Amino acid sequence: MNPNYQKPGLTYLQGEWRQDSVPAQKRLVTYSLYDIKFSCDSFVMKISTVSKINYGADTCMNKGHWNEYIRGTYSQKQDTLHLKGEFCNANLSYKDEKTCFRFGDYEEFFKVKQTADSLIQFISTSNVIPIQTRLVKRTSCIPKPL
Repeated sequence: MNPNYQKPGLTYLQGEWRQDSVPAQKRLVTYSLYDIKFSCDSFVMKISTVSKINYGADTCMNKGHWNEYIRGTYSQKQDTLHLKGEFCNANLSYKDEKTCFRFGDYEEFFKVKQTADSLIQFISTSNVIPIQTRLVKRTSCIPKPL
């Protein structure tokens, strides 16, 4: 028997997307910038957070700069993108609860607005700051065995 393969995903999302800044970034106490890579029906997200407040141990906070990583799968229904995955380490390995910041499951819904072929806005249902991304690298889906 052939192994199950990834689903092809959405063509317009395939590739690497980056958020360079957020509105009023210099006036915010804490903000996050997103890098998202879509490959077939899967995604990997890096959330880079900057904070002027020390929320915890500096070994985790790194003087107000830290990264979190998420991997998982996505689906879209009409204009709503559903991301479902889990927090992981930078090398995409399993992240246990003894590490810094969030761990375990990740689930988020975004309203998607494609403003140009290489610009997409993700509007989170749980955050007021929209994620404006630009295409960094276009890729195509080559399904891999699961």
